[in-house]
Amino acid sequence: MLQILEVVFDGTTLHPTEPLDWEIGTRVQITVEAPLPKAIVKSKSFLQTARSMQLEGPTDWSENLDQYLDGEKTL
Repeated sequence: MLQILEVVFDGTTLHPTEPLDWEIGTRVQITVEAPLPKAIVKSKSFLQTARSMQLEGPTDWSENLDQYLDGEKTL
């Protein structure tokens, strides 16, 4: 199966810009193309960044934000 992925290199490791639907331990063969021009490289969206942080909070956070900020409700 051929799948084209965009990845970011952090100096040591290649990180996919989107989640992969692979089982842990899946072996793949990688062909590397020269770095993409800066204009083409996509930054992570707010939701991708928020999901990657694996934050936890109350389920009614968005509905009752003001009450949490004012201290009427606690986390």
